[in-house]
Amino acid sequence: MRQMKVDKLGIDLLTHDPVVILKDMDGKHYLPILIGPFEATAIAMALEGQSAPRPLTHDLMKSVMDGVEAKLTKIVIHDMRDSTFYAKLVIETNGETKEIDARPSDCIAVALRCDAPIFVTDKIALEEAVVDKKSEEEDMARFKKYIETLKPSDFRGS
Repeated sequence: MRQMKVDKLGIDLLTHDPVVILKDMDGKHYLPILIGPFEATAIAMALEGQSAPRPLTHDLMKSVMDGVEAKLTKIVIHDMRDSTFYAKLVIETNGETKEIDARPSDCIAVALRCDAPIFVTDKIALEEAVVDKKSEEEDMARFKKYIETLKPSDFRGS
């Protein structure tokens, strides 16, 4: 699995729907996920550290978990079927781990409130993530520069 973080929120240029963009920890792969406007607002509020006058659904979920002494240990985006991502909340309570099916957008909104890590399975990362070409080009340029500085003596045993 790969850990990711919320990079930004935006609007999909084709559908005009909100999109959350996850970025892996090395900053080289992005995973865009279309979400609803209410979930986009909930994610934006969490990212900006804002709170509503009354608890929103995701705040309520955190309060319920706190109230029953459950801990959100992570969320996992684990599958994609028919252009729909599938995710789960991984909750620890009374020494047991429970996995609860949920939409990725809801999982992300709750994870941000609970300061829980966001994971994507390797399958999703490999099949659905977009490679940051700029980062890849910078890596290649650094590698080429390194190769150009090598001398035959660099390959001798010490």
